[in-house]
Amino acid sequence: MISQNQLPFQYEISKTETGLTAFAGLPLYVELASQSGLIETIKKSLKNSAQGWGDDQIMLTLILLNLIGGDCVDDVNRLEADEGMSQLFLKIETFGMRRQARRLYEKRWRKEKVRAFPSASAIHRFLNKFHHGVEEDKRVEGKALIPAHNMFLTKLLAINSTLLNFAQLQDPCEVVTLDQDATLAETNKREALYSYKKFKAYQPLNTYWHEKGLLVHSEFRDGNVPAGFQQTRCLEEALLQLPEGIKTVRLRSDSAGYQEKLLQYCAEGKNERFGIIDFAIAARVSSDFKTAVKSLKEKAWKPIYKKDPYSDDGQIKTEQEYAEVCFVPNWVAVSDKKVFYRYIAIREALVVQEEFECIEEIKKELPFQTISAQNKHYKLFAIVTNRDLDGNELIHWHRERCGDSEKIHSIQKADFAGGQFPSKYFGANAAWWHIMILSLNLNRLMQEYALPKKYKTRRMKSIRLNIIGIAGKFIQHARGFTLRLGSKRGVEIQLQFIRDNIANLLRAPPLFSG
Repeated sequence: MISQNQLPFQYEISKTETGLTAFAGLPLYVELASQSGLIETIKKSLKNSAQGWGDDQIMLTLILLNLIGGDCVDDVNRLEADEGMSQLFLKIETFGMRRQARRLYEKRWRKEKVRAFPSASAIHRFLNKFHHGVEEDKRVEGKALIPAHNMFLTKLLAINSTLLNFAQLQDPCEVVTLDQDATLAETNKREALYSYKKFKAYQPLNTYWHEKGLLVHSEFRDGNVPAGFQQTRCLEEALLQLPEGIKTVRLRSDSAGYQEKLLQYCAEGKNERFGIIDFAIAARVSSDFKTAVKSLKEKAWKPIYKKDPYSDDGQIKTEQEYAEVCFVPNWVAVSDKKVFYRYIAIREALVVQEEFECIEEIKKELPFQTISAQNKHYKLFAIVTNRDLDGNELIHWHRERCGDSEKIHSIQKADFAGGQFPSKYFGANAAWWHIMILSLNLNRLMQEYALPKKYKTRRMKSIRLNIIGIAGKFIQHARGFTLRLGSKRGVEIQLQFIRDNIANLLRAPPLFSG
């Protein structure tokens, strides 16, 4: 009986209908993973055990789990409970196999195989293979440590290059802008370490490809590891991941990247493949830099403009000003390299202008550096660069880093499974993080090259609602499956449009030649 305050419906299990699915758009991602070479790369890179679930099957399951919105290992049961998807994956796991190969595959299980997707326990065993106990036990309280990867994690990290190469194949570009930035992923894991914000977290350092919207490199780190720790090495590893055809690399970073080694690496052309790397990095405002700024005349300051399509000249004056600063740090002065580092100061008047004596105490509590001139008090920021651009243009180019490359942190943790971690083991959580990145990059390729234009800038919740989470029913017949959609007319046209786009993409070359 339904009570008076309930709507007139009841729940029950269908006893006749089979093959129902709530994820009719999900197989499109499997096709893109195949077309891009991702599935083939996973099969060739990771160990495929003689018995039970193969690493490639577990990897694909975790990627699909990210795409449907799962953020813990137990969510795999949601996939398994979807009868339509289960039927499809039971069918396609032996698709294209000859009879003898199919029989050998079936013998991998001691008992009759009934699951389409690996169990939660199988996934946990898979993730634990990435734990490198010998290295991780080297942690010392109060010191930053990045444990060396074991063989499994090293191979997993290399898989991402397949998606980068596929993106370059579809739309080659010669100039690449890389944004480096760290993000805090809060966690309640007992083994996690406290971050500088006084909560337990992991702090991965991301390297983001601005033009493609892809993550080139990400290093999973403990929460106590400073953002700029070994940033030059991370840049070198990211450059190795870049596809052929790229000739010029540019770098942007916040003040964590303001370190002698990184600046010299870029400015002196120490990378054999790309030579000099143009950069703009937020500089630390030291006492010596403040002294150099104070020596500037007032006429040296120029207004900063921002684009405004509604103004007469297409731009509007902001409350900020910039000036070129003749500043040579000690480490530059003693260097025998003839390299020019250009420093730009940016100032913004504080909202409350009080007497100098009254504001001094306030300034000590502010989270930014300040400077005073002509009875006015300013916030003070700085940029160091080796680019010869107009000051306004350079500042805006550097600030573009705060757009997509910082938004990607939210996407990793909120839209995908980067906000939850499945294990007490650092290596298992690192693997979980990097599989999330594969899922994120695969979705980005889908947005860029297969989905209708209106979805190119949409967040994942919109894509799940309109593309992935469509109801349907798989109907099996002699030639395979038909997916009958449970939506209004027009949805099938959209999904077929996406499928045709995937089929028309240039297919990735084999991972290994010969």
